[in-house]
Amino acid sequence: MSSKHVPPQGRFARTVDNFERTMIAILLGGMTMVTFINVVLRYVFNDSLIWGLEVTLILFAWLVLFGISYCVKVTAHLGVDALLNVMPKGPRFALTIVAGVVCLIYALLLMKGAWDYWAPYASLDRTSGRWFPTGFEQTRDQAWYITDQVPMIGLFNWLEPLINMGEEYEKLPRVVGYTMLPVGVALLIFRLVQAFIGVARGTRQSFIVSHEAEDNVAEAQAKLKEQEG
Repeated sequence: MSSKHVPPQGRFARTVDNFERTMIAILLGGMTMVTFINVVLRYVFNDSLIWGLEVTLILFAWLVLFGISYCVKVTAHLGVDALLNVMPKGPRFALTIVAGVVCLIYALLLMKGAWDYWAPYASLDRTSGRWFPTGFEQTRDQAWYITDQVPMIGLFNWLEPLINMGEEYEKLPRVVGYTMLPVGVALLIFRLVQAFIGVARGTRQSFIVSHEAEDNVAEAQAKLKEQEG
């Protein structure tokens, strides 16, 4: 199945879809704007936004995490399906289901890792257990950690009494940037569940881009040559 945008079904699914696409557009626009301003300042005014590079890195990390889940939605992740394509329909369907289960297990492991990394910065406890959470364990508070250069934004002042014992942040707290870890993995799990249901119901053939995408590209190139001829 070639990558494409499938209109989401249901209000919640549409809300998530609009949220992802809007955030991807905002992040791309933000990265472009900050980079452009920094280039102009550097080469025209011999100056720079000292926090520009760090903000761009944060926005890029957010963009990647949003992109992972959205590419599951539009079937844009690359994969090797040569073996599946030569199998009869029944075994191909069974192996696709197995692949979906493995992806979901992997995503759940990612969620545990994402939570355990992010939680101390939010003044929360990590989960216990090596692979899957078995509870919570007392964790050293790291909510006071801040970014290197990004200035504090008034929008996040409410975090100071909530997780920083009322003390002011000199720079943007790291918890803001790292929040995308659990959010991004949660979106990935949601998209994988959607894809799994689609495969199980027969409305979706695969979790990855098939070789049909190559055929579509070749067909488009052939049509372009005909038009040029």
